[in-house]
Amino acid sequence: MTLGAWGQRFIQAAASSESEDSALDLERNHHCNHLSLPSSSTPSPLQPFTFNIQHAESNAPYFSWPTLSRLNDAVEDRANYFGNLQKGVLPETVGRLPSGQQATTLLELMTIRAFHSKILRRFSLGTAVGFRISRGVLTNVPAILVFVARKVHRQWLNPMQCLPSALEGPGGVWCDVDVVEFQYYGAPAATPNEQVYNELVDGLRGSDPCIGSGSQVASQETYGTLGAIVKSRTGNHQVGFLTNRHVAVDLDYPSQKMFHPLPPSLGPGVYLGAVERATSFITDDQWYGIFAGTNPETFVRADGAFIPFAEDFNTSNVTTMIKGIGEIGNVHVIDLQSPIDSLIGKQVVKVGRSSGYTTGTIMAYALEYNDEKGICFLTDFLVIGENQQTFDLEGDSGSLILLTGPNGQKPRPVGIIWGGTANRGKLKLIAGQEPENWTSGVDLGRLLDLLELDLITSNHELEAAAREERNTSVTALDSTVSQSSPPDPVPSGEKQDESFEPFIPHEFRIEEAIKPTPEVEEHIFIAPISVNESTSAIKGQEKPKLDNLMALKNSSEEEVNVSLHLGEPKLKKPKFF
Repeated sequence: MTLGAWGQRFIQAAASSESEDSALDLERNHHCNHLSLPSSSTPSPLQPFTFNIQHAESNAPYFSWPTLSRLNDAVEDRANYFGNLQKGVLPETVGRLPSGQQATTLLELMTIRAFHSKILRRFSLGTAVGFRISRGVLTNVPAILVFVARKVHRQWLNPMQCLPSALEGPGGVWCDVDVVEFQYYGAPAATPNEQVYNELVDGLRGSDPCIGSGSQVASQETYGTLGAIVKSRTGNHQVGFLTNRHVAVDLDYPSQKMFHPLPPSLGPGVYLGAVERATSFITDDQWYGIFAGTNPETFVRADGAFIPFAEDFNTSNVTTMIKGIGEIGNVHVIDLQSPIDSLIGKQVVKVGRSSGYTTGTIMAYALEYNDEKGICFLTDFLVIGENQQTFDLEGDSGSLILLTGPNGQKPRPVGIIWGGTANRGKLKLIAGQEPENWTSGVDLGRLLDLLELDLITSNHELEAAAREERNTSVTALDSTVSQSSPPDPVPSGEKQDESFEPFIPHEFRIEEAIKPTPEVEEHIFIAPISVNESTSAIKGQEKPKLDNLMALKNSSEEEVNVSLHLGEPKLKKPKFF
């Protein structure tokens, strides 16, 4: 549940301190005229691309990953994008304050950071956009947050180690630079499996008769949290749930099954369903609608998986009510052109299977960092727990992040937790106080669009969605039966069996995937495809599954199955995410 390598580049000291403690470093600021881009396919720097991702309908699970051709095409587009921005830059001007408009939106902050991403990458462990932090409290001053290994006064720094106190971007739009100390541990340390024990979390781990957001879910060897009840926008409009990809997918197993509360190998539990679609990373321009950095290899962590409920699972045991919270509202869609304070500084809550109910604050958005191989990664949310309490623990991965509503309004989902850095490092926000844990999350609205899902927010919607799925399945069944050949005529004097049904085998499985190779990185893969649960899971079932019929119907279509290995197989111990 860690963020991953932040790179092995350490600077011994940091750059500018808070605005009340240091003057503006004018010699390092860049100044720009208003930019007029030439007419081309390259979009305006302050206008996001159209976010349009579609997947072919199929009964087989798919795992989203940017194709090689897509990456190659984007390299030239990215170079043209930043090349056009650079044309509007004036020579450095010394002794002049920024004279343009101060940034007011998330998009403007991200554009300024992307414009200066090379210089920021040289002097930091990572960056994010939000407001300046003063003595642990968010101000209303728009800023790019720069994370460094050690923050000291500029008097003890070489001038070349100092960052400017402000940065100016295309069109003269500018913002402050705020340096935040990040105590980096280097190699991941062993993280204790801390857990909270109370009535709420006991229910989430299997004591409650129903499951919903916050409940424990488990694959063969990993535990996590059910994030949200959702339905597919395509196919049979299946009802299921959303959690993290790293919770639901284990490539050491041929099928990606989920259980509550435990898998059969570890204890009592019920089979919930198998992963149908999932994603780990997506290119920045597809996710945000803009190029978020100059590095051609720039990816956003979009850690999500959709698991439709198994046909024989009783959805009357599912609830959309969140224990400890109640009913929820619609998804809070993040518009990058909206004001910064529409997201940054907002209070949030979550319910997870390890820490239960916790509260926190969204401190920053679009956190960017680089690993030791030079690949640039972004994650959407940086959340800090209230009163220096951690917002999540191991096992809370997948938990829904909800914006608290004013005046008793329903809390609105805005993201899902995918990890934290308790075992890699902590943020030091207040001098003289202990550094704090922080939590990273995925933008829920963008993840739902990518996986083509809709959030179900009430039990009434859940019942309607379940009826729609049943009706669609029955229609598909009738269509399949009508296309089959009629039975041979019955000889006279013999009575035809009125309950005749076509024979359908208990299991239809696609061939084993190609044997993987051990050199491939963890985040580059397409998971093996498995249509139905194993024979043991449906042994004794008399009625053939509708999914089997659909699979037989589409079995003539050619499918390509690829599986890339993540190192040599080894024995595993049960683990939390």
